[in-house]
Amino acid sequence: MKILITGISGKLGQRAASKFASRGDEVIGIDRRPWAEAPPGVEVHQTDIRKRAAEDVFRAFEPEVVVHMATVTHISQQSEDRYRINLQGTRAIVDHCHRYGVKQLIFVGRHTYYGAAPDSPLYHSEDEPPLGIHSFPELADLVAADLYAGSALWRFPQIDTAVLRIVYTLGPGRHGTLANYLRGPRVPTVLGFDPLFQFMHEFDVANAIAAAVDAKIRGVYNVAGPAPMPLSAIIREAGRQPMPVPDAMMHITLGRFGMPFLPKGAIDHLKYPIVVDASAFKRATGFQHSYDESETIRAFVEAE
Repeated sequence: MKILITGISGKLGQRAASKFASRGDEVIGIDRRPWAEAPPGVEVHQTDIRKRAAEDVFRAFEPEVVVHMATVTHISQQSEDRYRINLQGTRAIVDHCHRYGVKQLIFVGRHTYYGAAPDSPLYHSEDEPPLGIHSFPELADLVAADLYAGSALWRFPQIDTAVLRIVYTLGPGRHGTLANYLRGPRVPTVLGFDPLFQFMHEFDVANAIAAAVDAKIRGVYNVAGPAPMPLSAIIREAGRQPMPVPDAMMHITLGRFGMPFLPKGAIDHLKYPIVVDASAFKRATGFQHSYDESETIRAFVEAE
């Protein structure tokens, strides 16, 4: 199978590429960042997904499957370029898939699409609208990219499009929103709040993406691994010290005194849970996670 991965040089992109290559698929990637240690047979084109050179890769390679992972979060990218990458980049990839006869498109999104709010349900299903964007505008471009990718289901019905809303990830790559939050010895929490956090091992993410490709699923799916854990339990199991901070003081604490940086809008994510119902994905693909909560946290800690 000929598989093109955008964002291949990111930690999850590398995991997915290695998974596909190990089973004999022909893998090619597009990323602005280099991947010096790419596995043999994995070809990486260092270019912007919005540029003509990226379209040339589609034209020459003629992929059967595209896994779109070239989106960035509010934490890894603070400039206006984030909007252009997330929304305009997704639009370019969807258009290329239509123009060059791609059979299957997998958009790798995030469960934070649903937003964190005091009145949101405990478990989110795929048909729920996003909440909390008014208080966390940095999420708007990721939500827009998710919705645009989903629109391909009716705009281009000949493409088997799947939007995967994946929970936080942890693992030896030590990359991602939750990993960055847990990186220091002291981890800030909001005094009086201890929300459930849902996460999965980065190796399981690669397996889930492969399962989505193999099952040729269409539609929007939540993707999760083991049961959620209280934030305080995650912090302690990772060997960190939780630092409860009054809500009114959080915005002046984050990014200072050795604390991780988070936008002001992200404080709600430390107060209210975002837990997704991933049963539809498991039924459609047969996916089962291989790493439990403790094994996933241990893989993150031992990689230090």
